[in-house]
Amino acid sequence: MTIHGLRIFTTDIISTVEFNHTGELLATGDKGGRVVIFQREPESKNEPYNQGEYNVYSTFQSHEPEFDYLKSLEIEEKINKIKWLPQQNAAHSLLSTNGHCWLFGMKHLLQTDKTIKLWKITERDKRPEGYNLKDEEGKLKDLSTVTSLQVPVLKPMDLMVEVTPRRIFANGHTYHVNSISVNSDCETYMSADDLRINLWHLAITDRSFNIVDIKPANMEDLTEVITASEFHPHHCNLFVYSSSKGSLRLCDMRASALCDKHSKLYEEPEDPSNRSFFSEIISSVSDVKFSHSGRYMLTRDYLTVKVWDLNMETKPVETYQVHDYLRSKLCSLYENDCIFDKFECAWNGSDSVIMTGAYNNFFRMFDRNTKRDVTLEASRESSKPRAILKPRRVCVGGKRRKDDISVDSLDFTKKILHTAWHPTENIIAIAATNNLYIFQDKVNSEMH
Repeated sequence: MTIHGLRIFTTDIISTVEFNHTGELLATGDKGGRVVIFQREPESKNEPYNQGEYNVYSTFQSHEPEFDYLKSLEIEEKINKIKWLPQQNAAHSLLSTNGHCWLFGMKHLLQTDKTIKLWKITERDKRPEGYNLKDEEGKLKDLSTVTSLQVPVLKPMDLMVEVTPRRIFANGHTYHVNSISVNSDCETYMSADDLRINLWHLAITDRSFNIVDIKPANMEDLTEVITASEFHPHHCNLFVYSSSKGSLRLCDMRASALCDKHSKLYEEPEDPSNRSFFSEIISSVSDVKFSHSGRYMLTRDYLTVKVWDLNMETKPVETYQVHDYLRSKLCSLYENDCIFDKFECAWNGSDSVIMTGAYNNFFRMFDRNTKRDVTLEASRESSKPRAILKPRRVCVGGKRRKDDISVDSLDFTKKILHTAWHPTENIIAIAATNNLYIFQDKVNSEMH
């Protein structure tokens, strides 16, 4: 895949990025509680090979910082997740959630109230004029001056994008919300925190159903937390959630109201020869995504991405090393807390290529058919329009090529945690701290 620079946007520290179902809109959430929506411009007729660029469509404040006076805790406005709803009419809708808490060991989970909001995005390019009882400023007229009736008319106006909060789903979570997933029935969605998963109806804000609860009676007995969850793309009764112990649990809501007993458990036995102090930390799954076909699941842990077949629970069918050269650096990564970074992963539209982030603003792509992989860098130098990204290579030791970078020279403050892939085209969005990069493959459809 030949990646070309398309656009770069600077904002606050980006905490989530998500394409809508058509790929025409792209939403980002940031640490300041703001949501920025980008819209893809129509393709130019004069330049048929120049795909439409993304420009800012709307910006709004989704969440504000709050303070819980009963618990003396500040509730952070940071946007954890954004999920688009399938478009039903001319308007667009998305869900956003805030709140963040630190995990102090496994025994002390900080409790704060989180809210999930449903936003409606609409366009208005006409305004009504000629009211009988109101003047042009909207004030009521003196009825004695109204001597005749007129029919109001719609007149063109500059396009205005309106974003309105439709519903607020509150009091559903007391722990860090790590996932939102909209069901294929387009009526329900689920939200997951460290210990529980709730099922919501999009029309009911004051009640949710708890479908998974792993909180022990005594918090001293807590051994794992939920790290991510997602609905199956086609079967509304199936969902998967991952844990800090590196396992996946597939649940069927038809089996029971409380899905504490999973239908399938996906877990890879650990090689005893590789056992170390960091084994449990680096095996924690930070993200799980169903393939578009629904046949596979993609997971990301600290060092690898894995592809699981729903029909095989014992081990993944594919394992790709993201940055295996960091194995010798785990001690220093533990000391600077980088080992707890939560990287996301993404499928391309045909499920043939997968993508995930790394350090030094690097991101990795793996072709499942050819088994080839490439390391690319999101930087201002490489993000100029129509500039081709050059593959990068990290050198562990020995002879170095001209453009190789030493593993000791990697910048761990520059990390790509959040990525998204256009649902049908080779367009990717890369969130690198406070910069959003959008790249595209204009000609080729295969990675090379």
